[in-house]
Amino acid sequence: MKKFLVLIVAIFLVFSLAACGSSNSTSTKADSNTGEKPSESAKSDFPKKPIKLIIPYGPGGATDVIFRLVAKEAEKHLGQPVVPVNMEGAGATLGARHVKDAKPDGYTILGSHDTIATSHLSGSSDFSFDAFEPISLLTKTINIPSTNSKSGIKTAAEFVEYVKANPGKAKISMIPGSTSHFFMAQFLAETGISTDEIRFVGYPGTGDEVAALYANEVDFSMLNIPSGKGFYEDGSLIPAGIAHNERLDLLPDTPTLIEQGINIENATNRGIFAPKGTPEEHIVIIEEAFKKALESDEVKNKINDELGSITSFIPHTEYKDFLDKQEAKLKEIAEGLDFKK
Repeated sequence: MKKFLVLIVAIFLVFSLAACGSSNSTSTKADSNTGEKPSESAKSDFPKKPIKLIIPYGPGGATDVIFRLVAKEAEKHLGQPVVPVNMEGAGATLGARHVKDAKPDGYTILGSHDTIATSHLSGSSDFSFDAFEPISLLTKTINIPSTNSKSGIKTAAEFVEYVKANPGKAKISMIPGSTSHFFMAQFLAETGISTDEIRFVGYPGTGDEVAALYANEVDFSMLNIPSGKGFYEDGSLIPAGIAHNERLDLLPDTPTLIEQGINIENATNRGIFAPKGTPEEHIVIIEEAFKKALESDEVKNKINDELGSITSFIPHTEYKDFLDKQEAKLKEIAEGLDFKK
């Protein structure tokens, strides 16, 4: 009888162990499957809350106008609001630094342009494009040197003549270390104007530059259609030249700089960036939403026909190479120039 009981107990233990093994195996398999599902779910669940789009300039400038327009359309494809936040200051580096140092989760992104590199090259910041995860290029905006109608100067070539005849008197606006600063440096180099012949006046943002030119505080500013159109239409400001290889449809009577003997083509390239380390799946989701936004006829027409810009989408896989080439060009302009003057 004892032997029989021992045998029964032994059989029971064998089946118990087998059952445990099967349970563990099933549990492990289930855990494995469950482990995959949250990952897939995490991808599809992004974004779960609003995304902040930091614009490193004040309201009213081209950067502000364009990013707000595209973001409004992009949020339809994200299922969450894209909230534009103006964060101007420190030559547009304040907002950029805020995003650079933000949590890399895709919920804080930057809408900016070449100023990231120009600020670094001019010594205004200690970081450049490589401090971010590039998401995509969105637009290119043709730049337009402009004057106040009261000055009597109607073209860029006339401004050059004015400077030569009145050395040290002309005042040029710029945002320190930004695209307007580099444009003016390029303009002076191309026209043979010495920095001793003009006076640079710095402003925190494009809106401030427009206001200064309108108030006749300065004589020459780099604007564009988004920031200057209303003033061109009412005649208070004059587009003195188009920094492109052809005239703009919106300003058919304004000659290009090349037509005036000034060999400059210059555009501001606007795109979106995320903090370094942001998951690629989040970058792809944001990229796709902004791509679809640019495909909207309403957005595209407004950018191309009303804002004097060109829709020019480049995905994150190609955007880095574009930025590297752009920075190399800007570096050439920066060499030998004194940006402290």
